[in-house]
Amino acid sequence: MKKMLLTALLMSFVTLNSAVAAQAINSTDGKEKMGVVSVGGAYTLDDLSDALARKADEKGASGYKILSTTGNNKLHGVAEIYR
Repeated sequence: MKKMLLTALLMSFVTLNSAVAAQAINSTDGKEKMGVVSVGGAYTLDDLSDALARKADEKGASGYKILSTTGNNKLHGVAEIYR
């Protein structure tokens, strides 16, 4: 019973955590630029986007716009972050 309760609690935390994460945006209209973040070492574009979203969220941003991605085996990305 305790194991099921702990699992349910962890799953709800994961759901709440993803609900407050910064979102990728296409338009910067009405948004205030906060700066730029970068990450490296991702193996897929999805991993890179998730890492940029986490970094933007850590900085208090509500959104981010990916500016560039580079790399062969491991990817590096740069994004502008917005309030």
